[in-house]
Amino acid sequence: MRILYRLLLVCCFFVSCNKKQDDKEYHKYTNDLINETSPYLLQHAHNPVNWKAWNKEALDQAKAENKLIIISVGYSSCHWCHVMEKESFENDSVAKLMNDNFISIKVDREERPDIDQIYMNAVQLMTGEGGWPLNCIALPDGRPIFGGTYFTKEQWIKALTEISDLYKKDPNKASEYADKLVKGIQESQLIAVNNNEANFNKTEISAAVKLWKEHLDFKDGGLVGQTKFPMPASLQFLLRYSVQNKDKTIQNFVDNTLTKMADGGMYDAIGGGFSRYAVDGKWHIPHFEKMLYDNAQLVSLYSDAYLVSKNELYKKTVYETLNFVEKELMASNGAFYSSIDADSKNKEKKLEEGAYYVWDKKELQFLLKSDYPLFQEYYNINEHGLWENQKYVLFKNQSDKDFAAKNKLTSTQLDSKIKNWKQVLLIERNKRARPHVDNKTLTSWNALMIKGYVSAYRAFKNPHYKEIALKNANFIVENQLQKDGSLNHSYKEGKSSISGFSEDYATVVDAFISLYQITLDEKWLNKSKQLTDYAMKHFQDNKSSLFYFTSQTSADLIARKMEVVDNVIPSSNSIFAHNLFLLGHYYSNDTYSKMAQRMLNNIKTNVLESPMEYYNWLDLMLNYTDNYFEVAISGKDAVAKTNQLQSHYLPNILIAGSAKESRLPLLENRFVENETYIYICVNKACKKPEIGVATAVAKIQSNIQ
Repeated sequence: MRILYRLLLVCCFFVSCNKKQDDKEYHKYTNDLINETSPYLLQHAHNPVNWKAWNKEALDQAKAENKLIIISVGYSSCHWCHVMEKESFENDSVAKLMNDNFISIKVDREERPDIDQIYMNAVQLMTGEGGWPLNCIALPDGRPIFGGTYFTKEQWIKALTEISDLYKKDPNKASEYADKLVKGIQESQLIAVNNNEANFNKTEISAAVKLWKEHLDFKDGGLVGQTKFPMPASLQFLLRYSVQNKDKTIQNFVDNTLTKMADGGMYDAIGGGFSRYAVDGKWHIPHFEKMLYDNAQLVSLYSDAYLVSKNELYKKTVYETLNFVEKELMASNGAFYSSIDADSKNKEKKLEEGAYYVWDKKELQFLLKSDYPLFQEYYNINEHGLWENQKYVLFKNQSDKDFAAKNKLTSTQLDSKIKNWKQVLLIERNKRARPHVDNKTLTSWNALMIKGYVSAYRAFKNPHYKEIALKNANFIVENQLQKDGSLNHSYKEGKSSISGFSEDYATVVDAFISLYQITLDEKWLNKSKQLTDYAMKHFQDNKSSLFYFTSQTSADLIARKMEVVDNVIPSSNSIFAHNLFLLGHYYSNDTYSKMAQRMLNNIKTNVLESPMEYYNWLDLMLNYTDNYFEVAISGKDAVAKTNQLQSHYLPNILIAGSAKESRLPLLENRFVENETYIYICVNKACKKPEIGVATAVAKIQSNIQ
């Protein structure tokens, strides 16, 4: 027996050795990124380039060896990042040039947005544009001197050679240029303190929206241009503005945009969920990567729009998108993954953009049999739907109601056919090679997803949506919230890492406040306050009241930036200002209230001059120019009446509620046994309490302006 056991050990040893040898032979190169957890960094772990992660050791090595630094930034689902890797970073001669002359650092922009925003700012100052992949060359101390986005192999070799020669021949010239560039980076978002008294009025907002209208595509939706980004939070503002100001032109624009997006190829008609953007002006051909943050915000947008219009397309879009999120982007512990790649392997086993999602005509004819002619008309399998290589991206250009009438079908018959088509094609699609999933969890993006689920629960009252929101919120509390009150930014494979950024605090506070509003559990409101207080202590600039993106303990960065411009996700500062406005009301805290007002006042000029880039600040301005209602619901039926109230689109209210005595200022001394009262207040002046929700809603709607 003992001899047999020893023989077994020897066999296991040889199997293990052979496996290691096989792995070694399979991967000709392995660099330092093999020790990282980021899926994007791991994608580059077997490049011949001696990549390093951003850390003190790599930065110290650059200084010690007096070598220029290549800072290459991207993310795992980025198509052009993959292209540049294949063309340049997997090429031995390019790698030798990089290894001999540079310290090469790979950065996952999603893990380290602080690094990304600094070098993105540098590239924008140098070239006037930015994007990913982002490639920047810096001096040994991290100051940038050259940069751009995607480079062909020839362009990259030329740039590396010329910059390397310049540094060797004239390092002083490179340093002088770097000084000017760093100064530009540090000054590019300096906010001048506005000491004038805060004064916000409706006329200014209307003028800003009028300026914005010049850029709206009223025919095809979105902004005028050759590409279409959904920009969900900016559409949220326009929806709110249109309702509160009875602006039918803007409301119709929002409805048209939402319909075009949901019917377009950017929306995955078979599996649900949205791609990042459309590469054409009609929402037809997507850039196929799917991002958590887009889908989270779009769920919130379509849910709110449903409350306004009761459009069944919006409801279907929300349900299908959340079904996609849970199937493909949610872990068993309630955490959400970051993204799904644009590229996947085609039938020839080669990576191809969109291979998982597109169809050819013969395939569809074979799968759908006698139903194909109807399907062909419904999803435009014609010259309108054709993409490239005789492949089709499914999209609609007529409503289900019109299509059914045209084809003499009842709505029930058409719904049945659509359901069957999707089932057949989904089964077939699942046989294909799946795109790569970036399975890291980002705190800020998860918070956006919590808010998406909360919005869907408000609109549709599906208890499952509240359960998922709570599950994810508890995941953040249990894993990302640290003992000292701070948040971590990233989580993967059981490990929480990277100190949080202002975006993490802002979005989590926002999500927890929204969670309080559907549960009336004050735990979430209290956690929001605690996280806000922590952020004020560690991130806030006392002069402007604005928040730096990184805490005062951050190191190894050439600048400390403030994020104030609203992009595809609202800026962390605009979200913080909203949070402080709400918490000021909830806790009758004048410090919070004045801080929110001061932040907005400091950005006011920018907001009114460039409303598209400061839409979330403009949304906050609506709180000061129209009536803003504090609605306190106290009594045994508080939760039920809150649910009823939230079935209406009421963007200018704050809800506080409790089924028992509460010490929250808005609820204190308002509890009456066996009764439930609704108190409607504006600027701390309250009307006579109501019992019926319908009466309360009517009073709010009649006093919006």
